[in-house]
Amino acid sequence: MNRRVVALALSLGVGLLFAPRLAFAENHVSEAITHTKQAIEHGKMGHADVLVTHAEEAVKHAKAAEAEKANPHVKEGITHLDQAIEHGKMKHADVATQHAEEALKHLEMAK
Repeated sequence: MNRRVVALALSLGVGLLFAPRLAFAENHVSEAITHTKQAIEHGKMGHADVLVTHAEEAVKHAKAAEAEKANPHVKEGITHLDQAIEHGKMKHADVATQHAEEALKHLEMAK
């Protein structure tokens, strides 16, 4: 009986050790999605500068999620967000919005 209790306690301890990392990665993906949606909304209104602000925030969260748990969809989302930022800085709101929309698809698939 003592071995079972020790094994159970050890299993729970290991599970609790890894659970927060996974939860934080999910939280960062959710934040990246939220900011990407805001970037798209402002891009559709022609607000390239606000799109850049939200896309930059989304990239921060996406990179944090990628660092915690590698995911090819997050990586692709980062690539499109970087393109959105680049085009947004050139005041190409329409092209930047298209990249943000593509980033959103990938980030949602990562969730």
